[in-house]
Order: sequence, then structure tokens, then C-alpha cells
Amino acid sequence: MAQPLIVIAGPTAVGKSEIAAGLARAVHGEVISADSMQVYRGMDIGSAKVTKEEMLGVPHHLIDTADPTEAYDAARYAEEAKAAIREISGRGRLPILCGGTGFYIQAVVRDIDFSQEGARPQLREELWAFAQQNGDEALHARLLAVDPEAAAAIHPHNRKRVIRAIEYFEETGEKISVHNAREKARPTPYDLLFFYLDDGRENLYRRIDRRVDRMIEAGLVEEVQKLKDSGLTRRNSSMQGLGYKEILAYLDGEYDLAEAVRILKRDTRHFAKRQETWFNRIPGTVRLMRGDFDNDSAQILAEALRITKEHFHL
Repeated sequence: MAQPLIVIAGPTAVGKSEIAAGLARAVHGEVISADSMQVYRGMDIGSAKVTKEEMLGVPHHLIDTADPTEAYDAARYAEEAKAAIREISGRGRLPILCGGTGFYIQAVVRDIDFSQEGARPQLREELWAFAQQNGDEALHARLLAVDPEAAAAIHPHNRKRVIRAIEYFEETGEKISVHNAREKARPTPYDLLFFYLDDGRENLYRRIDRRVDRMIEAGLVEEVQKLKDSGLTRRNSSMQGLGYKEILAYLDGEYDLAEAVRILKRDTRHFAKRQETWFNRIPGTVRLMRGDFDNDSAQILAEALRITKEHFHL
């Protein structure tokens, strides 16, 4: 019998954590974060890390498990998330994967094989140095030359993913787009219930703008300054995250704070749009539109609970 697994996915700022914690409390579940930034210790405000109060007494996993100096990727995440699923299920509780990092979620639910992806630190250093000297657009052009499909799917400024795609081609001779398409077609090993929480785009953009304003008020600048003082730079993968790279650029004198906030809001809206595109490609999702429930989280939670009980015969 396949292990039960619930996924609650959706764009940034849509309210996934609230629904996940409420659902977990109702069905004796535990939450596994699927957020590429919440794994890092000391990066709380910019990652909108779920607070103790927001956890509602529910155990949460894969939060604060890595140091910001570490390179953390989908392969490591998948290994740790699958171990957490086994451990939670082994205690008779229901694992709930919650987050907006689509590739991390896919790596788990499709049980992606990362065994072909060797690590060549020298190549990675060379590609990073090339981007530093010539710019992200020039690096992206190198990917476009060998894998146009991957280049179309990866934003030029997502240096980490561009480098990974070029690395994969150099190491295996195969396009990463071909690899990804093959892995996406793998059947899930889980008894999977996949919720997609969404809001109308204008409403979502307003939520994003309010969240960024709250981050600034909560001390995002001070958080990034502390990270910078500890020796972290934009070369660290952790500092490439939304909220961190923009404020770091402000602290480095590239533009003023008002411009940093404007860029952060703009780039977060663009990120949410890419998340929407990513999740729309996933078949079999149960779509929960906030507008269909008068934007009432209690109603959304009630519907998610009803579907969960029906699916798993609880």
C-alpha cells in the first residue's frame, strides 16, 4: 500500500502555511516545509518563515536545518523530505508537504533520480566566475546554445538554476530539459492528494506588496546586514533568495532602500507568476481559489478537510 501524502502548494504569500497547519492539526498530521529558503537558519524575515504561533502546535520539519553558508539543492531536499515522510508515516501520522518551491515538491512526489548528476566544483566555479565577469544574460545565452527548452523555462537571473542546467549538460551530454521531462513522467510512489491554493492575480499581488512592507517593518534590512556581517555574500546560494539579494544590493550601495523595495515587490510578483505556470502543469491537482470561499481561510480549511477525509477514508 502506497504511503499517504498531502501536498499544499501555491504561489508565494497566498496563505499555504495557515491551511497546512490547520489541516495537520485536524487530521493528526505533521508539516514538511517545501521552501528552498526556510531551510536556512537565521533567515527568518525574508523567507516569511512560519512562526511558532502559526504552527498551531503541529510539528514542522525541514525548517532551520541548514547553515546559510551551505549549498542546499533539490537532491539533498528530496532525500531529507522522503526520510521525514517515512518517519512521520511510521508513527501513524499524516505527512503534509507545504510550500511553493515547485522543483523541490516534484523531486519528492515524482521520486526524481538525481544519481546521474555528478558534482564538478571546478566547473561550477568557472561558470560562476563567467557570470560575475560577463553578467547573467551572457551565462543564460550559454544555456540557450545547448538547451533552448531549459533556457526558456529558467529566468536569466536565476543563476543557480542556469548553472545547474549547464553543469548537467556538460557532465552527462544530455539536456536537462530532456531529463526533467522524463522525470516528470514518473508515476508517484505515494497515495497523493495535491492541493493548489491560489488567489486572483490582482489580489495576490496586493498580498505580496503587503508582505514585503511587513518584512521591512519587521527588520529585513537588519537581518540581511547581520548575515552580511557574518561574511555571507551574493556568492552564497542562500543570499540569492528573494528579499536577500535585493536588500544586499541596497547595503552594497547599488541603489537606495525605496528602489530595493520596489524591485523586491516586482520580482516577487514575477516569481509568483512563474510558480503559477509551474503548478498549472501538474495534473490531478485540487484547486482551491480563495475567491470561491469569500477569502475566508476557515472555509478553505473546511473544504480541504472534507476532501482529505473522503480521499483517505478518515
